Amino acid sequence: MSKPLKQIHLAAHFPGVNNTTVWSDPEAGSHIEFSSFAHFAKTAERAKFDFLFLAEGLRLREQGGMIYDLDVVGRPDTFTVLSALAAVTERLGLAGTINSTFNEPYEVARQFASLDHLSDGRAAWNVVTSWDAFTGENFRRGGYLPQEERYSRAQEFLSTANELFDSWRGDEIVSDPGTGAFLRDARAGAFVHKGQHFDIEGQFNVPRSPQGRPVIFQAGDSEEGREFAAAGADAIFSRYSTLTEGQAFYTDVKNRLARHGRAHDQLLILPAATFVLGDTDAEAQEAAREIRGQQVSGATAIKHLEFVWNRDLSGYDPDGPLPDIDPDLGRHSIARGRAQVRMYRDPLATAREWRERAAANNWSIRDLVIETGSRQAFVGAPATVARAVNDFVQADVSDGFILVPHITPGGLDVFADTVVPLLQERGVFRTEYEGTTLRDHLGLAHPDAEATGERAAS
Repeated sequence: MSKPLKQIHLAAHFPGVNNTTVWSDPEAGSHIEFSSFAHFAKTAERAKFDFLFLAEGLRLREQGGMIYDLDVVGRPDTFTVLSALAAVTERLGLAGTINSTFNEPYEVARQFASLDHLSDGRAAWNVVTSWDAFTGENFRRGGYLPQEERYSRAQEFLSTANELFDSWRGDEIVSDPGTGAFLRDARAGAFVHKGQHFDIEGQFNVPRSPQGRPVIFQAGDSEEGREFAAAGADAIFSRYSTLTEGQAFYTDVKNRLARHGRAHDQLLILPAATFVLGDTDAEAQEAAREIRGQQVSGATAIKHLEFVWNRDLSGYDPDGPLPDIDPDLGRHSIARGRAQVRMYRDPLATAREWRERAAANNWSIRDLVIETGSRQAFVGAPATVARAVNDFVQADVSDGFILVPHITPGGLDVFADTVVPLLQERGVFRTEYEGTTLRDHLGLAHPDAEATGERAAS
């Protein structure tokens, strides 16, 4: 007997200015004006997506002591944008990245509980850590935390926030004009937490929100990140969108759930995925090549090479050969604060491999960066892309995808108008929202129902 078709989860990521977006394209809009966020959110909701996702950077990155111009420039505060979007959408989930290294549990819990109320139960929190002193310089205490301490703080941060969310049962407000009683329990919201990272005591001042707690996302790929997600997250963002790597990641993370007393369907795997659509597969492939060329300018290619070489390479011609000097293995990174630096654990080996590939294919620096950089995950005519998305989900590469268009805010429109209807025809994606909260969309139980084994409709 064949197994039933999985229902696909789709979300949309509004990227900042980076090397995914083509901000110079005539069709690109503002990355700070609210009209851009509203257009993007309304498109996602029209297509019945599960949620919209906003990343957040706590500091602009720099390279060689200068602001790296392909970064999130001028991005408004995440909570402010999501709160505004709650007023122009009705069902779309609203997910935001908030850092656990440079914030405090009470403040973050209060903000998410408020967002959950304002949106009638559509809030989600992507819990991240920050690894570098570079970001810490923007905060009063500065500094940074070692990796093992980052995740220790993140775990305690999340558990502390959950204690605050759970400090209200949901039945405390009676608001009885006859008796003059507003609260049934004057100690509603009382909490005491004493731990390694936080020692707080008081009363949480936001009543139980519609979802009880926001949906929890996590984005780490390290051993600590995978375990953190298995222990307490509702979904994990994956960077693996190929079949073999995706299945391996999916199996690994899902297999960790049992030792935390969790079921297989209590954690969703959602990779980010870019896409290029065309009337035909050939047209889409040609467009994808053009887009990669737009995404990797000569200046971008040099900056990318500096991630590995850890040297100022501004004197090199991006359309010329790779440097014949070796990377600088010193502790100081020319590209401090950029996550890509950690991707290249052995710069000498990477440089050697890249030189060999460039020589064999007669590639310039820019050619190499285009060819070795991330590719569009789905390229083709709408039918081709719909088939590929469904095949990957049914093959347990993921439970769905977070789509990242290269043009904002209008780049999501074509996917919504051409691919989504094909997925709906296949019976693997909803035609209407069946619930009101983000937990409903994702098939996740309300925290208050978990003890009884109740599950949300998926």
